[in-house]
Amino acid sequence: MAQFGSLSDRLTETFRNLRSKGRLTPSDVDGTVREIRRALLDADVALEVVKAFTAAVRERALSDEVNRALNPAQQVVQIVNEELVGILGGQQRRLEFAKRPPTVIMLAGLQGAGKTTLAGKLGKWLKKDGHTPMLVAADLQRPNAVQQLQVVGEQAGVHVFAPEPGNGVGDPVKVAKNAIKAAVDQQYDTVIVDTAGRLGVDAELMKQAANIRKAVDPDEVLFVIDAMIGQDAVATARAFQEGVDFTGVVLSKLDGDARGGAALSVASVTGRPIMFASTGEGLDDFEPFHPDRMASRILDLGDILSLIEQAQSAFDEDEARKVAEKIASDSFTLNDFLEQMQQLRKAGSIKGMLGMLPGAKGMREALDNFDEREIVRTEAIIQSMTPQERELPKLLNGSRRLRIAKGAGSTVTEVNALVSRFEQAAKMMKTVARGGVPQMPGMGPIPGMHGGKKQQQGGGKKKSKVGNPAKRAALAAGAAAAPQQAPKGSGLGLGGGAKGGKAPTEEELASLQKFLGR
Repeated sequence: MAQFGSLSDRLTETFRNLRSKGRLTPSDVDGTVREIRRALLDADVALEVVKAFTAAVRERALSDEVNRALNPAQQVVQIVNEELVGILGGQQRRLEFAKRPPTVIMLAGLQGAGKTTLAGKLGKWLKKDGHTPMLVAADLQRPNAVQQLQVVGEQAGVHVFAPEPGNGVGDPVKVAKNAIKAAVDQQYDTVIVDTAGRLGVDAELMKQAANIRKAVDPDEVLFVIDAMIGQDAVATARAFQEGVDFTGVVLSKLDGDARGGAALSVASVTGRPIMFASTGEGLDDFEPFHPDRMASRILDLGDILSLIEQAQSAFDEDEARKVAEKIASDSFTLNDFLEQMQQLRKAGSIKGMLGMLPGAKGMREALDNFDEREIVRTEAIIQSMTPQERELPKLLNGSRRLRIAKGAGSTVTEVNALVSRFEQAAKMMKTVARGGVPQMPGMGPIPGMHGGKKQQQGGGKKKSKVGNPAKRAALAAGAAAAPQQAPKGSGLGLGGGAKGGKAPTEEELASLQKFLGR
């Protein structure tokens, strides 16, 4: 989510200034709306979108729903969140599949927007979902576009229909028509047509794209747009809408460091929903677009649902149960530790997952400095150990650690640090598995919780034995008499009285009741 880093920081800072105010005046609202307007314009959001957005926020922020709220600042954040969801499309829009296969999906967009790579990502995503997709190489103009799609298709494990060599040779409309016939014959239920792009919007591009659309009559036309092109996104989207009339938008390069205003402009200006987002270079860096979750990420409210979905797709429930049993029985080994790290890597970018946590923008510097290659180095160290050493880390003496360090291309210090971290982690997990609370480094035991040292009976610290026999006897006599004395004070807040702290007699109670008028 580097795309919205600057916008998110600006909005978060604006709302932080509001939280100190118990009641919002019109001037407070105007100042907040002004800051939001500046933040959106700096993020390259289209001017017409900014005007409509800030007008709606101001109107709602000055209404009774904020004035009557217990926490006006939180209410304003909620209003901004709802309006952001609105300009991002409102609700998630899913692919509509044809009643009779194959479902035809056509990709359109400018050259360099990432259509070819996205065709492979979409194909792999559909294959995971139980479909049988086929990619069609209908981009016959760009040099080596056909070869690129074949490489991407092979990586994704998806069949590629490429009867023409490309590089200016072949008719893309004919290729698209023949692809539909081939899909019916070979029983592919989804066809993804990769069309040609240009360096800019021109008549030739639009005519070719329109001819392909007319020839194959696609169920979905996805407009792939580079999220980094800024204000030009609106003009490009409108031109494609008039020339091709797409049904949905796919945002590519959302992992870039540009300002990302395209995402906040396209859906609002064209009225077409954003359906998918490409968040990295890998074929797995692809996800359905949820307007509400994206708005929450921008406002630093977190995206726990996406985080859970990523974890569920990567972690096997049976394996997790087995690991939990091993932890509880104190048989968790470095092999299990290695498997858990490998599953974590399958879930996607760890930096990206941490960024989905609420308040993650406060850890921006730590996230930016986080090196995901550390996990690869840790895997190399464990894989340099023998099976016996992984099962019994206590075998790792000095010479073995030196051998492991050389095998992993690391140092003995790094090996020592890994073994130490593993032992601490295993100890903490074992405490948690048994219902206790582990003692964190730098913190004392948590009062009232199990898992720490047993408290000594009698409370407090054990008193040392007095050396003087006479004094020790006097202390023992005082301790024996102490339980017989009433506590100083009572439930009524009265003192112990003048009779050595004894309980009041019946005569005293009667006189007290008479005094109170009973």
